[in-house]
Amino acid sequence: MFTIDRLYVNGEFIEPQGKELQQLINPATQEVIGQVVLGNEEDARLAIAAAKEAFATFSQTSVEERSEMLQRLHDAVLANMDAMVEANIEEYGAPKKSAIGRVKLAAANFLDTKQALDNFEFVRYIASAKVVSEPVGVVGIITPWNASYSQITAKLAAAIAAGCTVVIKPSELSAMQTGRITEAFHNAGLPKGVINVVNGYGHTVGAELTRNPDVALISFTGSTRVGKEILKSAAETLKRVTLELGGKSPNIILDDVDYTKVIPVAIAQGFMNNGQACVAGTRILVPEHRLQEVKQLAQSAIGAVKVGNPWDEDTVLGPIVTEKQFLNVQRYIQIGIEEGAELVTGGIGRPAGLEHGYFVKPTLFVNVTEDMTIAREEIFGPVLVVLTYKTVEEAVAIANNTNYGLGAYVHSADLDQANRVASRIAAGVVSINGASPEMKAPFGGYKQSGLGREYGEYGIAECLETKTITGYSIK
Repeated sequence: MFTIDRLYVNGEFIEPQGKELQQLINPATQEVIGQVVLGNEEDARLAIAAAKEAFATFSQTSVEERSEMLQRLHDAVLANMDAMVEANIEEYGAPKKSAIGRVKLAAANFLDTKQALDNFEFVRYIASAKVVSEPVGVVGIITPWNASYSQITAKLAAAIAAGCTVVIKPSELSAMQTGRITEAFHNAGLPKGVINVVNGYGHTVGAELTRNPDVALISFTGSTRVGKEILKSAAETLKRVTLELGGKSPNIILDDVDYTKVIPVAIAQGFMNNGQACVAGTRILVPEHRLQEVKQLAQSAIGAVKVGNPWDEDTVLGPIVTEKQFLNVQRYIQIGIEEGAELVTGGIGRPAGLEHGYFVKPTLFVNVTEDMTIAREEIFGPVLVVLTYKTVEEAVAIANNTNYGLGAYVHSADLDQANRVASRIAAGVVSINGASPEMKAPFGGYKQSGLGREYGEYGIAECLETKTITGYSIK
């Protein structure tokens, strides 16, 4: 067992003022594999002060300088890939293939943002005015445990591109991963104080970032409940806030597709990231008259999904991240049974042969109605629900009958029809016929799935203030 007992402030690894310990548990074995010393409000203030001091100089750097820094950050992450992959598997339970992909995505975020930066217009002319985009200031970055690497780098890349300095508060459950990616940041050799990383709880370090007047922008990914708390706290200093929150994404499967091909795709879209993805397609909508066919195909597809040791090359689903989250998913499965949904496969308990670890049986409910808890609340585990519709109009209405609006999926053999349906879904990101996400395009949610957008030029724009200058050419 090891101890993570350093923060990263002003270009150095330092001892935290906080003394509270958080155990780190391997979710696949339930064994304690380490512990982290958590920073506190004083540590957060020290990091904010370092970022504020560095901002005075860093905000004046050229686009070319910042572009070169993004390249160095990309290279440093890839150079530390093996250690980062291992931490993602051991601490989070990501299957090996997924872990490798996540580190590559984390590195790619820097290059994608570099490309957006190289084409970004920081100065525009509108009639007689010069309109200038300037870095907003110190950015507080607060990230979740389910996608630590990619969330940190997406937010960090945008801030660096805009000329902002940052204080990062990752999830305390991701301390191993935090340590590995912070090593990469240090090796990239950016100016001191530009990147600061403080492990700690949301109610200590996160709260200080949110209320501190020297932080100009909070960029948060996490639950809708916490996002609302951040929004309320940030209002006191009128700081800018971008929020990427929860989801209950619909997956509309129209009547004209080959169900033998599409149903396995829909299952994969719902089970991504061990079922712990805010954009997962967890509500599957199918024509009423095809329900029996869907049940058979879905049961077969789920039966082919291997749940197990995340180090195995063929594992698709690893464990849930913590015992608390495992028990919460179990609670939702029980609620589904009690509310009268039909359990097709999965259910309460661990899969056979996996008595240790926070493994969940991949679960599918059908005959689910819109008012059921499992159809309305984000479960954050490998639990899918099937709802039926009679017409495309009804399918769209069901899809939009949610407080969330992050992602959505549409499958149709008629591309024109698929696009018409996609245009009517109240969600920030829609995938048609299994299309992969475009990480250079904006990402964010409607309704209670968030505020603002991330990635590419949209992510950079969130980190900028706009200044209008008139008379700039008058002598």
